[in-house]
Amino acid sequence: MKKIRFKCLQIALILFTGAAFLSLTRDLPAVFLIGDSISIQYGPYLTQYTDGVIRLSRKEDDGKALKNLDVPTGANGGDSRMVLEYLKSKLGDTAFRPDYILLNCGLHDIKRDPVSRKIQVTETGYRSNLSAIMSLLKEKGIKPIWIRTTAVVDTIHNSRSGAFKRYAEDLARYNAIADQVCRENNIPAIDLYGFTFRLGIAQFTDHVHYKEEARALQAAYIAGQLTQLIKE
Repeated sequence: MKKIRFKCLQIALILFTGAAFLSLTRDLPAVFLIGDSISIQYGPYLTQYTDGVIRLSRKEDDGKALKNLDVPTGANGGDSRMVLEYLKSKLGDTAFRPDYILLNCGLHDIKRDPVSRKIQVTETGYRSNLSAIMSLLKEKGIKPIWIRTTAVVDTIHNSRSGAFKRYAEDLARYNAIADQVCRENNIPAIDLYGFTFRLGIAQFTDHVHYKEEARALQAAYIAGQLTQLIKE
C-alpha cells in the first residue's frame, strides 16, 4: 500500500506540473541547478518529473562527485564561496544565460573542525556570499530561486562523520540568514528543509543524505513548487 501511495503521488505531481504549463509558451524555460550532494541525489528524479515542462540542466562532472559526497568537487557545488566563484566564471560565458537558477548552498558552509570547532564559512561570510550571488544573477537578468538547506540531526551526523562536525543550531541560523537575504531581494524560496524534515529521521541513509524514496519525494516536491513559481 505504501508503494502504491508513493507511485500515485509521483503521477499526480507529474500531471500537475504538466498542467501548470499548458498556458505557457512552447519555448520551455531554461533552469540551471547548482547545489550540494543532496541535489545530486534528487537530481535524476527532478529531471524526470520536469521533462517536457522546463529545460533543466545542472553543474555536472564525470561522476567524480559521487565518489565522495562529503568532498565538494565536480557536480557538487560546495559552500557559498565556491558557488559564487563558479557563477562568476560561468557567467563570463555569454552563451550561458538560463532563465532561472535553482540554487542551494549551506551544508558545506556549516562544517566545523572537530578539534577547533572553527566553522568553514562564518555567518557574515555566508550572508555576504549569498548577497553577492543574488546581485550577480540579477545583474545578468537571471531569476534565482532558492532551496532551503535540509536538516542536520546532531546525534546522527556526529556519530557517523569523524572528518568534520555539523550542528542543527548552525543550520537553523544559516537557513535564517538565507531567508532574510531572499526577503530583502524578493527572491522566492522552496522549503525543502521543512518538507524533508516532515518525512522523519528514518529517511537518513548516512549522516546527512537520504534514502531513494525520500530523494524521489524531494524531487516531486521541488518540481511542483518550481513549476508553480515559474508560472506565477
